[in-house]
Amino acid sequence: MTVVDRHDAGQATDAGAGIVCPWVDHEGDDAWYALAREGALYYDHLAELLAEDGEPETSHARVGALLVGDSPAELVPDEALLRGRRPEAPEMGEISVADRPAGLFPPLAPDLAALYLAGAARVDGQVVRDVLLRAAVRRGARLLTGTAALTSSGTALLDGSPLEADAVVVAAGAWTGEVCRPLGADLPVRPLRGQIAHAVLPGVETAGWPLVLPRRGPYLLGFPGSRVVFGATREEAGFDPRVTTAGLAEVLSGAVRLAPGLGAATVVETRVGLRPATADGRPLLGRLGDGVVVATGLSAYGLTAGPYAGHLAACLVTGGTPPLDVTPFSPGRF
Repeated sequence: MTVVDRHDAGQATDAGAGIVCPWVDHEGDDAWYALAREGALYYDHLAELLAEDGEPETSHARVGALLVGDSPAELVPDEALLRGRRPEAPEMGEISVADRPAGLFPPLAPDLAALYLAGAARVDGQVVRDVLLRAAVRRGARLLTGTAALTSSGTALLDGSPLEADAVVVAAGAWTGEVCRPLGADLPVRPLRGQIAHAVLPGVETAGWPLVLPRRGPYLLGFPGSRVVFGATREEAGFDPRVTTAGLAEVLSGAVRLAPGLGAATVVETRVGLRPATADGRPLLGRLGDGVVVATGLSAYGLTAGPYAGHLAACLVTGGTPPLDVTPFSPGRF
């Protein structure tokens, strides 16, 4: 196996916050919800596989989630959705009313209403990516830096020279349309910019804090090292991986409004990811001609469903039958 990466600025995995909580989204799209749910379930199996390959630290941690709103009435639709889905998704854990959400996430405003969902998790996208690549190298993979391309016949190229490959998986995120265009495919994948801020609360242990998922405004989540992450914008800005004053102001002001206790935190880093979004909002996962498989379009759910989508793509490229029906995600629908 050969992995080619151009290392463009704005790759979504570099910036993603790593929220794994699929049960609150994709209402009305059963196929997308099934993919996201299976993606969340896959992390336990993935951790076992990586541990066998000498990579026990995946950063995956079940910390729970707080769904917050201005009033209990605002959360009624969320609770109804979760309770309706829970019989078939017990892994989401218990659903309960959090009387004092600030007791679980101390910087939060004290007057917020909240539901607590015990099974939600978080991952560090950079950690997951790096452990997967290291494990792949141990199994004989080559990691190359350069520009991957396809010819009209599906032949793979690296910086213009032929690259031997029995089959090709195009998982180029927002750049997937560019790679597949020589095949005559006009895939409607566009970049959706997300700006994210990382801050530190010195001396505060934040690793066990739950995700905070508001109905409006930025999400919040804690990581080890007294770090808190908040974001993200959703901008139609093309391939422009910049942190802007307006974008950063939106994220910071929204975070402090939701959690005034973050006002004293030190901003230590900003990140930008260009999420791959499709015209109909569904992923692209399927064959595109002989020997070419496309896997992209997960948008803001790349770290929820990405590793599992990679497993499905591997099944397709090796001629196996994927454990999930990928027909709803076929590139042929466009």
